[in-house]
Amino acid sequence: MTIRVLLVDDQPLLRTGFRMILEAETDLVVVGEAGDGQQALEQVRALQPDVVLMDIRMPRMDGVEATRRIVGPGRDGPVKVLVLTTFDLDEYVVEALRAGASGFLLKDVPAEELVQAIRVVADGAAMLAPSITRRLLDMYATRLPSGDETPSPALTTLTEREMEVLRLVAKGLSNAEIAAELFVSETTVKTHVGHVLTKLGLRDRVQAAVFAYESGLVRPGAA
Repeated sequence: MTIRVLLVDDQPLLRTGFRMILEAETDLVVVGEAGDGQQALEQVRALQPDVVLMDIRMPRMDGVEATRRIVGPGRDGPVKVLVLTTFDLDEYVVEALRAGASGFLLKDVPAEELVQAIRVVADGAAMLAPSITRRLLDMYATRLPSGDETPSPALTTLTEREMEVLRLVAKGLSNAEIAAELFVSETTVKTHVGHVLTKLGLRDRVQAAVFAYESGLVRPGAA
């Protein structure tokens, strides 16, 4: 299956570099480019890509608003958004994930990781890199609940085991790592994750991780 990719970044040189990397792969095709969020919306409607590589800071419309309009609440289309960030400068990555992005990458990511991330997201999974996710959420600890608040009522819909799984997802663990931690099979973990997403009305593991921090289930910076 060929994965159709739309590149969205206000820097033409970066778009050219990403295009060269992706077009070297037999299963990836770049169907278009956009220099801002407004153009991205137009290109998504016209080209129907499978995955959008979305920059955050752009003129006219930033990547957060564009992501919200493409894959936000109430939108169940097949398009997936993978956010690109410089990490130490972008303040709105958490908002982009909340808006519906399926993950994020650093702009200096190695070529092979970029390619693999696109494949993972296109397959319906989320790109949740443990080290980057923890650092990112810790960076925004002052803007997220401290853990002292009353847990979200939505958490009462989860079983104890589903709560355990959600905590581990928030720490960035993969299904295999969670299975090893809880001494269960990967299939069982996948089932629990599916139940968590359904009960909480979340798109994927990335939004589940953000929810765990925002709801007070996981304290930013905690081990």
